[in-house]
Amino acid sequence: MDNLTEKTLSSKTVFDGKILHVILDEAQLPDGNTAIREVVRHVGGVCVAALDEDDCLYFVRQFRYPYNEITLELPAGKLEKGATVLENGKRELKEETGCEGYSYVSLGAMYPSTGYTDEIIHLYTCRVKSVGEQSPDEDEFLNVERIPLKKAVEMVLNNQLPDAKTQIAILKLYALLNNK
Repeated sequence: MDNLTEKTLSSKTVFDGKILHVILDEAQLPDGNTAIREVVRHVGGVCVAALDEDDCLYFVRQFRYPYNEITLELPAGKLEKGATVLENGKRELKEETGCEGYSYVSLGAMYPSTGYTDEIIHLYTCRVKSVGEQSPDEDEFLNVERIPLKKAVEMVLNNQLPDAKTQIAILKLYALLNNK
């Protein structure tokens, strides 16, 4: 089949929240039939792999309510209007870890779950210029951890870091540094 595109026939907002919106669409399929599509619209996010002079990455350990567990992730957050993606990344890095970075490089973007959400997470890496006090949002409780890049790669490969954005950023950074 040459044309795989689906056409939206109708759209209804089911939930309109602060960071996500749930939409129920009726779509026309390539073969002419119709299907219901449930879509989570998301404001998008940014993740930063901050590497210090010892080639250690800064992580945050925090409770993730949907999974009911504490996870270890690279600092990240949602995009806020009025700032560029990179400005959002710098803000999240500073708030969550206290780090200020320099020499930011884009590691691209990722689609965390293409089956039901339009969320896009932008990935960056930088070098750490300084480390100060963290200032997380009032509903964020996190501990900062510093882990050598090579150990972080091993943790990804051993399924110790289940967060997708964290895995992708670590592996892309490692590949970037080792393909020079």
